[in-house]
Amino acid sequence: MIREQIEEKLRAAFEPVHLEVVDESYRHNVPAGSESHFKVVMVSDCFSGQRFLERHRSIYGVLSAELADGVHALALHTYTQKEWAGLQDTVPASPPCRGAGTMA
Repeated sequence: MIREQIEEKLRAAFEPVHLEVVDESYRHNVPAGSESHFKVVMVSDCFSGQRFLERHRSIYGVLSAELADGVHALALHTYTQKEWAGLQDTVPASPPCRGAGTMA
């Protein structure tokens, strides 16, 4: 499964202290069983001193094969341990799907 591939690659690359990879495909206008939309919540001190754009680019690099082969969207929530502690373990909810039309 794609979710497990994503999780394995992120664990290897970033050694997170917290990682959630959530398949949110069901919330989007895609065929049943699609694995195309994911939410990633990752806490790693590898992100220390990096802006969010740098963090996201590094994740996109690690997941380039998945992004080229079916993963349409990643909602990324990346934090250092200090930032995560300040959030009290709360992550913003994903926005509703804005996809056009309906599946035939």
